[in-house]
Amino acid sequence: MSQEVRGVVSRRKGAPVEVTTIVVPDPGPGEAVVRVQSCGVCHTDLHYREGGINDEYPFLLGHEAAGIVEQVGEGVTGVAPGDFVVLNWRAVCGVCRACRRGRPWYCFNTHNAARKMTLTDGTELSPALGIGAFAEKTLVHAGQCTKVDPAARPAAVGLLGCGVMAGLGAAMNTGQVSRGDSVAVIGCGGVGDAAIAGAALAGATTIIAVDTDSRKLDWARKFGATHTVNASEDDPVEAIRAATGGFGADVVIEAVGRPETWKQAFYARDLAGTVVLVGVPTPEMKVELPLLDIFGRGGALKSSWYGDCLPSRDFPALTALYLQGRLDLDAFVTEEIALDQVEEAFTRMHHGDVLRSVVVFP
Repeated sequence: MSQEVRGVVSRRKGAPVEVTTIVVPDPGPGEAVVRVQSCGVCHTDLHYREGGINDEYPFLLGHEAAGIVEQVGEGVTGVAPGDFVVLNWRAVCGVCRACRRGRPWYCFNTHNAARKMTLTDGTELSPALGIGAFAEKTLVHAGQCTKVDPAARPAAVGLLGCGVMAGLGAAMNTGQVSRGDSVAVIGCGGVGDAAIAGAALAGATTIIAVDTDSRKLDWARKFGATHTVNASEDDPVEAIRAATGGFGADVVIEAVGRPETWKQAFYARDLAGTVVLVGVPTPEMKVELPLLDIFGRGGALKSSWYGDCLPSRDFPALTALYLQGRLDLDAFVTEEIALDQVEEAFTRMHHGDVLRSVVVFP
């Protein structure tokens, strides 16, 4: 039987979001209903509100979430009612060409729930990243539910569902940072700081944080940065080279998503080094470089989508590191808010006042 719950909906481009009643149907085959305990406020939700993803309004926002499985549909065996889960937007299919090649983190046919959540008048909702977790309950594909240790704090581990995983994975999975490496991270918001934390966890000995905001550089030090560069005062490329013996960093992670900062990353890496783009650009952005520079510097130019993570592998492992005190996910939670405070949280996020605001449900 369907349920009526409160959720945050974006009805049209640029308009303030609203808390309204939504209808969550019973799960169909392969689906699950999850009672949401926490959901982080991510830039992607703001992109949805602003029409930067698509125009399939109304959107049910929210996707960085943790909660308890309440119901499962026919054929679901991986999770059961009562399981504590972190939601993911990359439920792998297991049969596409990427999955068959043993690279499921590149899955080209990921799953979402087939049944639709709606407004009370029957209008179908588009859930953000196939999740829609700014709601007391949500309907997802069962593969989007990753079981983790229930001892973990929902507001902290829920952030693995998107931004924190993107940054950690950019360093550990895509960049393959290893012991003794030098790493530079350009852009020290939530994703960039997670990349710094991932580099520290992987054993990097020199970690250089670059931003134009001194507050963010202070945050970066807490996550493991050994050097900081204020790009409004110093040339980032020269500063990164100076901190690495004149050579450049082994891995440079660009967490802004702009052509000028990507070019800084390109020239700030050592010969045969790696550049990882995890910041999200807009469609009109272009980069022009001398082809000889690309050839002559060698190495690798990579993009990192969701930190090249495999949720079933990475979420439980990272949750275990959190519970062991080796990964401070709590440090990413700047504030806990109520469901009706999401619009104000967007403003604070846009101004760079928070790493993450997290909606916590009673």
